Amino acid sequence: MSIHKNCEGFTRRDCIKLGLGTIMGGGLVDTLRMQGLAAEAINSPGAKAKSCLLVWLDGGPTHYETFDPKPDAPAEIRGEFEAISTKLPGVQFSKHMKRTAAMADQFAVIRSIRHNQGNHGAGNHYMMTGAPPRIPVGCGAFVSFHPSVGSMVASERGENSGLPNYFSIPRMSRSGGPNFLGAKFAPFVVPDDPNSSGFRVRDVALPNGLTNNRFDHRRDLRGLVDKMVRINEKVAADPVNSLDDYYKQGFDLITSKEAQEAFDIHSESDEVRERYGRNSFGQRALLGRRLVEAGVPFITLYEGGWDHHRTIFPTLNGRLPNVDNTIATLLEDLSERGMLDSTLVVVLGEFGRTPKINTRGGRDHWSNAMSVMMAGAGTPGGTIVGATDRAGYSAVENVKSPENFVSTVLLKLGIDPNKVAYTPQGRPVHLVSDPTPITELMG
Repeated sequence: MSIHKNCEGFTRRDCIKLGLGTIMGGGLVDTLRMQGLAAEAINSPGAKAKSCLLVWLDGGPTHYETFDPKPDAPAEIRGEFEAISTKLPGVQFSKHMKRTAAMADQFAVIRSIRHNQGNHGAGNHYMMTGAPPRIPVGCGAFVSFHPSVGSMVASERGENSGLPNYFSIPRMSRSGGPNFLGAKFAPFVVPDDPNSSGFRVRDVALPNGLTNNRFDHRRDLRGLVDKMVRINEKVAADPVNSLDDYYKQGFDLITSKEAQEAFDIHSESDEVRERYGRNSFGQRALLGRRLVEAGVPFITLYEGGWDHHRTIFPTLNGRLPNVDNTIATLLEDLSERGMLDSTLVVVLGEFGRTPKINTRGGRDHWSNAMSVMMAGAGTPGGTIVGATDRAGYSAVENVKSPENFVSTVLLKLGIDPNKVAYTPQGRPVHLVSDPTPITELMG
């Protein structure tokens, strides 16, 4: 569908937006400023990523026990973990982030993102899409009012060589889907554990007993039947066409040499596998690196279990060292292979945790403050963006929104967050309503 513009190059939607904004005061200037910032950012040295590895810590990882400790706060707020020095003067992380602390000059931490969606369903949607839910949703809801950033990237990047543009391992997050972009841009999910000795991705090899000749014959026969009974016209909302896209992806995966090689994690040396950590998360991160090497633009590494309402300290004593090691190894490995300059690595969840430790020894949901780690693709190392107050209650300095975060990711991948997409009903929708990036991270 064509985009209708007036002689000055503005869309009808832009004119309506500008008109309403002018009535309210300052709208024209603010809108042009946002558009100018987005255009400037997309041409910056930081907008050069070929791929993004998004590590999603589902449940809401604590900012206190990771990248924003508060050692001078009262005991019921600072918790049991002491703070440790990082490679950056005056910057501290929590005690289990030892390896990342030692390389803090190689990545950035955003300490000042906050929003108003304090339950899992809504918070997940906001951070995964850059769009707040349009209606209240519950904690357990799987909501999709807008495409996820992974689906946006998959849509904008076009065809890939035998591999889907978007993977989610080992599952899709609550709001990681494509919404109106269509099923073609949903993530390819790899549920199998790459740490198991028999790891093999289903549907990426011919079934036993089906030879190449028989496979080709079946594919050709299906194509012939399609031509006989259907009009060959793509309609995004047509579920049959979406199913066709899945069939095509399946055929491409089965016949793709790149896919076979990318999933062959057993070809990695024992040394490399041990370095990442011989656990599920470590090996999924290694698989993610292999998918980046194969040219996949967007990979989500989903790591659940970060909703620590109880016994947060004994739980994290066992868990954080492995996560810290894997993230540090991933950055080192990408750098050593010359891939970090073209690969964006992001670590986050849907929100942070409450300042005061509850009666069950845990921290509850808290969307007023959170920490997000970002590395690679021109991200200036050693950058701390914004700050929370002395007790970590709220982001108070250089406050950023989920829209700013998602716009930054898109711009680093060379995608304009201000671009207008169209729903199947023809309704124009901006990829992100506020395309302003976090300029400190654009390089």
